[in-house]
Amino acid sequence: MLTRLAEHENRRRCALSHARLVADPTRCIQCGICSYNCPAGIDIRGHVWYEEPIDDCRCVICGECVTRCPRGALRFVSLSAVS
Repeated sequence: MLTRLAEHENRRRCALSHARLVADPTRCIQCGICSYNCPAGIDIRGHVWYEEPIDDCRCVICGECVTRCPRGALRFVSLSAVS
């Protein structure tokens, strides 16, 4: 069991080191579905409002917000594209 958790944590750290969750504010209608469905309780909608990448350390890279967004405004991009 511990090995599975360690493996999951390593994958998560790798994903965080290579990508960030970003939004296309022109597609976002500020419905809040992304924030509502975030298991970590991150205010994703607020990040989108200020056109900031979501790089909150609480993010578990589950992709739930990306999946639930009705307008397809959220996506993961490589860090080189964000910088």
